[in-house]
Amino acid sequence: MDVSINDVVRLKKPHPCGSTEWTVVRIGADIGLRCNGCERRILIPRRTLEKRLKTFVSRAQAGPDSTSPSAHVDA
Repeated sequence: MDVSINDVVRLKKPHPCGSTEWTVVRIGADIGLRCNGCERRILIPRRTLEKRLKTFVSRAQAGPDSTSPSAHVDA
């Protein structure tokens, strides 16, 4: 499963605050998630996230494109 920082995911069961959407804040063996309802942060094993994941609400944007005008800085 390809998860990136700032992806918003929906899990199968709601958090006690009632929200089912979480933002990915850390990647590694454990995945860090922040609840979009109450801002609570948790760490869960990657395998557990794969089981609990229902869908991706939104995917993180790629880094700045090297061809965009804002990416070039004139000295």
